[in-house]
Amino acid sequence: YPQAPLVKTHGMTAIGFDNGPAGQNFVVAILSYGGYNMEDALIMNRSSIERGLGRSTFFRSYESEERRYPGGQEDTFEIPKEDVRGYKAPEVYKHLSEDGVVEPETEVSGKLGEVIIGRTSPPRFLESHQEFDNPMERRRETSQAMRFGESGTVDTVIFTETQEGHRLIKVKMRSLRIPELGDKFASRHGQKGIIGVLIPQEDMPFTESGLAPDLIINPHAIPSRMTIGQLMELLAGKLASTKGDFIRATAFEGVSADEIKDGLHELGFQRYGREVMYDGRTGEKLISDVFVGVAFYQKLHHLVNDKIHARARGPVQILTRQPTEGRSREGGLKFGEMERDCLIGHGTALILKERLLDESDKSEAPFCETCGFLAMYNRRVEKFVCPVCREDTIVSKIVISYAFKLLLQELMSLGIAPRIELENKM
Repeated sequence: YPQAPLVKTHGMTAIGFDNGPAGQNFVVAILSYGGYNMEDALIMNRSSIERGLGRSTFFRSYESEERRYPGGQEDTFEIPKEDVRGYKAPEVYKHLSEDGVVEPETEVSGKLGEVIIGRTSPPRFLESHQEFDNPMERRRETSQAMRFGESGTVDTVIFTETQEGHRLIKVKMRSLRIPELGDKFASRHGQKGIIGVLIPQEDMPFTESGLAPDLIINPHAIPSRMTIGQLMELLAGKLASTKGDFIRATAFEGVSADEIKDGLHELGFQRYGREVMYDGRTGEKLISDVFVGVAFYQKLHHLVNDKIHARARGPVQILTRQPTEGRSREGGLKFGEMERDCLIGHGTALILKERLLDESDKSEAPFCETCGFLAMYNRRVEKFVCPVCREDTIVSKIVISYAFKLLLQELMSLGIAPRIELENKM
């Protein structure tokens, strides 16, 4: 629910910023309150958020095309049948209507990988199928599903055509994002921070007139960064909101600081924006006066909902057999070199082994005890044999990281013969 900023510049008027504003005017207090706004964290008024402060709508589009293939084959938008290759569970397709597309205003969750555009494609290799069965029956499942971990409501569904004349479907999803712990906000002076705690209005500090701020920022964020403009904006915004008028704040012209101070003084405020405040939890008067004003704050696109990620077990890469990387692929959380150094420093060898081997790419590999070469499985004799010593040797399996096995094979491809010396187990 955007608002026009109370403090503007000529540049904003020139580019027509007010036609599509990107933030809201927050009542801001500069105060340390309970330590939850340490460093650059912010304290926000939970009641303000419940009244609609800082809410935004996030849109994402999905599209799918009916392509034509050589030999008269083409994709089809439909609800995939059970005989289709790659068919998922029936509940994945529960939102699709008869034409294989979701209806507007349907709520869809991406946790199960629910499908929003159902599509089947012809088999990849026609010739191989024609030898055995009817290729028309074994179509492939190529539906468009919701992104993993996202959920939302279908906003609009558009049926159209591409330049080649193929049918194209676009589905726009929307989700309401309500500010929560970890969401990022910033003023127009580069004072950015994430929400550290949400405090209900009754526990927030309040002024003599009973006004509780929407946002509390830390005093330490101002002097070292020298964002004097933010202090000026807080004063100007306070004057503008009380007077009911916009204030021009273009550099080197417009109102002066003295005019703002005089304007506030005439309206019964303290000249420098300070106010007597009371602790919302105890009702006691705060020892120091607090600088309070109105500033235009914007919600940044770093939302905790899009970043939060954890996993226990999950998919692994085919090549290295280590967990996949990244939130979108249900990836593991990286235990890096520096974390490893910490465990070595603490001497916690078993934790180190667990993180880097047991919970990563633990595997068994056969090695020849005589020459230390990687052994291979011979299907003919149904046992492991050494490529160097042949069958007259003992092959033992040892636990190694699968990435180490890859390293040995890569060295072998370079003409280097890595040999592993095995110790006899007692």
